[in-house]
Amino acid sequence: MDPNPRTILSASRRTDIPGANGAWFMDGIRRGEFSVTNPFNRKTRQVDARVETLHAIVFWSKNYGPFLEMGAVDELMDMGHHLFFNFTLNTPDTLLEPGLPPLEDRLAQAKALTRLTGPRALAWRFDPICFYRHGDGPRQHNLGAFLPLADAMAELGVDTCITSFYDAYAKVDRRIGYLNKQGNPALRFESPSTTEKEEILQRMADQLADRGINLHLCCERTLLDRLILKGIAVAPGNCINGHRLRELYGGTPDIKKDRGQRAAQGCSCTQSVDIGSYEAHPCPHNCLFCYAHTGLDVRMKQEGKQRKT
Repeated sequence: MDPNPRTILSASRRTDIPGANGAWFMDGIRRGEFSVTNPFNRKTRQVDARVETLHAIVFWSKNYGPFLEMGAVDELMDMGHHLFFNFTLNTPDTLLEPGLPPLEDRLAQAKALTRLTGPRALAWRFDPICFYRHGDGPRQHNLGAFLPLADAMAELGVDTCITSFYDAYAKVDRRIGYLNKQGNPALRFESPSTTEKEEILQRMADQLADRGINLHLCCERTLLDRLILKGIAVAPGNCINGHRLRELYGGTPDIKKDRGQRAAQGCSCTQSVDIGSYEAHPCPHNCLFCYAHTGLDVRMKQEGKQRKT
């Protein structure tokens, strides 16, 4: 193992940088550094972002349109940066993901990205799988667009799909309560049984295999172990994969396992440095299920302060 592996930059697990903070990101890249505050201990450090110190930049987004329109991908490649794109594509429905452009526009973005860097530099995240109800109505889910999306990704040559099931967060309950007070229909998320989850994932794995796409499970260790025992073609989720980055670009990326992520739950990501911020970069997409700090969360907080004064 190389004693001095190059850094993998993550941009970002905490927010959508390409979709909403591209100008800020490019300013940091041109300077060659970012000032990053740890969200847990609040310590700030400078992160070296010069091309000679980085191996690759891994992006996470649901909307690469603004990033493409500003020419950021071309500029980064001209500078010599190696790029990888995690692209979350779930549904055309705006109920759970209200702040996104039409799905056909996002698929056009995926096509543009694969033309620029090749299909192996893009992973499709169908994440999370959600089951929910409106009031006492029938159970619904967001799997309706899965097969059309699988066909579209296969046509582009994308070979990886990463998925997980919705995890409950207290902030999601607060959002739902707030929206209910605004007159929106009552909504609640539900968790399928383990057996039903296995059936869903087995069906997805089979459908993807028919299209030359591998299914990876993100932080779903129990389900992963059960499916592997049954011989289902699934693999651990590794949205940041130093081994794959080395295959794509050569060199010496950091390939140590990232212990700062949810390794016990099944995260197999390799080590990286994330430069996003929950507070400084709230996400405007306002996805109802998301653990990020959204624009809706900011509005709720501001209104709460106004009521107290």
